[in-house]
Amino acid sequence: MAHNFRSLFIAFAATCTFALSACGGAPSESPPLEGAAIGGDFTLTGKDGKPVRYADFNGKYRIVYFGYTFCPDVCPLDLQNIAQGLKLFGKDHAEDAKIQPLFITIDPERDTPEVIGKYAANFGPSMIGLTGTPQQIAAVAKQWAVFFGKRDGGVPKDYLMDHSRAAYLMGPKGEPIALLPAEQNAKAVAAELEKWVH
Repeated sequence: MAHNFRSLFIAFAATCTFALSACGGAPSESPPLEGAAIGGDFTLTGKDGKPVRYADFNGKYRIVYFGYTFCPDVCPLDLQNIAQGLKLFGKDHAEDAKIQPLFITIDPERDTPEVIGKYAANFGPSMIGLTGTPQQIAAVAKQWAVFFGKRDGGVPKDYLMDHSRAAYLMGPKGEPIALLPAEQNAKAVAAELEKWVH
C-alpha cells in the first residue's frame, strides 16, 4: 500500500517539478500549480470542536499541509520550516498577516480536536490544526491529491502512517499557486512566499 502511495505521489511531484523548471524565474511567470485540479472548499473541526471551513479564510493566502501528530520526524520538520519561513517573510512584509497556515491530520483516530490544536500551537499562534471523521479526512485528502495509509504492523494505538509530503500555497480565492519547499529549510519557504504573495 505504502509503495503505491509513494508511486502515485512521485508521479504527481514530477509533474509539479516540471512546471517549476519550465517557468524560468521571470517576474511575469505563471504560478507552477496554476489551473491544477487541487483543493476546494471543505468543513473540518478545529481545536474547540467547532466547524472550520476552508472558505472562512477567503481573501487570505493559505498554506495547507497534511500530516499527523504522532509523525516521528517529517511532519514536525516541515511544520517548523513553514512556521520559521513565515516569520522570515514577515520581517520585511506586512503581507504575512494575509497568510493562514492550516495543518490537516490524516490520522483522525488519534488526532482529536484537542490533540491537533495543542500540536499546531507548537508551530506558532497562527497555525490552525484541523481534524474530522475518517470519511471527511479521506474526502479532503482526495480533493488535495494527498495519499495516506496506516502502515502494517505495530500495536493498535502505536502505529505509523505513510503519507505524501506537500505544503500547498493557495491564493486568496483558494486557487493553487505553488508547492512550498518545506522539506528544505525556512529560507527556501520564505523565498517561495516572496515570489507569490503580494
